[in-house]
Amino acid sequence: MGSVFLGRRPTGRSGIVPHVPHASVPALAGADEIARIAELAHASGRLGIDTEFMSEGRYRALLCLVQVAVPDAEAPDGIRIALFDPFEQLDFGPLAAALADPAVEVILHAARQDVAILRRAWRTDVSNVFDTQVAAGFAGYGAQTGYGNLLGAALGLRVGKTASYTRWDARPLTEEQLSYAREDVVYLLQLSDRLHEQLRASGRLEWAREECRRMDDATDERDPETAYERLPRSGQLDPRSRAVAREVAAWRERTASAEDKPVGTILPDPALVEIAKRKPSSPRELEQIRGLHGGHLRRRGQAIVDAVARGREAEPIAREARRPGGEAGDAPLIALVEAVIRTRALEAGLAYELVASRAELEQVVIAARRGDPEPDVRALNGWRRELVGEELAELLAGRRAVVIDGGRLAVTPVGG
Repeated sequence: MGSVFLGRRPTGRSGIVPHVPHASVPALAGADEIARIAELAHASGRLGIDTEFMSEGRYRALLCLVQVAVPDAEAPDGIRIALFDPFEQLDFGPLAAALADPAVEVILHAARQDVAILRRAWRTDVSNVFDTQVAAGFAGYGAQTGYGNLLGAALGLRVGKTASYTRWDARPLTEEQLSYAREDVVYLLQLSDRLHEQLRASGRLEWAREECRRMDDATDERDPETAYERLPRSGQLDPRSRAVAREVAAWRERTASAEDKPVGTILPDPALVEIAKRKPSSPRELEQIRGLHGGHLRRRGQAIVDAVARGREAEPIAREARRPGGEAGDAPLIALVEAVIRTRALEAGLAYELVASRAELEQVVIAARRGDPEPDVRALNGWRRELVGEELAELLAGRRAVVIDGGRLAVTPVGG
């Protein structure tokens, strides 16, 4: 049996203590349940979902289990839970259609990787995502709060996390795994309700939804033609070597995809960069490059040399122009801007990490100092501009000043 531990029992929106679903070992659902779950999702406009997957030793993560929760008045606890095995020959079309329906709110926790995997595995869009981890940051729980900790903080519940690192690609799945998988969605709708309630009360619900929309386009697909840009020290390569690196990295990416292996097992990064520098014209010349063992040379030597030849014939790739660099005098301004953002985030009950990164603040400060147009960064767009972005722009333009008022930082109009 799975482990479910209850702390204090929370009250729902009406003040009534909700029923907490009891622990049980669920069976894997079949094709009929897919249609029923999809029907309930469309009818209620809500669907909670989670996945288990395996990434180790593969090019792409392998979808191993899908757990779904939907409201169901006929279910004993008002919530219908279903676990689906993607290894079975089932038609997941109805469930995929529910994920793509903008009228259905798709509730997940730490959604990005789950959304990316589902989009790829089921060839579907995923729209109207409500990520409870993102929402938690707007509700004052912290930007990266884990599911178990958030359940404890928001609902007073604790769940067992005993099977997190088990082999989800092995069959049959154990009772422990099935119970663990059920626990990952059984409280998801209830958690979403609590976060909606808190965010609506604070006026931050639309901000959270705006941020969650960034998840709709999450993908784990990689473009072979741009893979070279992620290589270590690729910026140090000359234009001709960059063209070679692009061809070899694209070959490596396609080979890894076809064989479903990590790219590093096809050709390690340091060896690839060295190949781009040396541009070998025969498999024998590859023997002089560290990191290439006999297996690489026997199986892939000629393919590597062919990719190098394509790179040598391709148009050289010029280095990208560097962004304007910072100056020593920027550091105090960045610290000041960061202090303003922290103040506004604290006042709004938001996690600071949601608002801006230090790299973004550096861009904002450098552009203001140089008189350049505003950079296209998160802190100056959308809900962030409403919260603090406009104020930052005014501050850096000299139209506002930072003062200490009653022991707290405040921003006031100059001369005001």
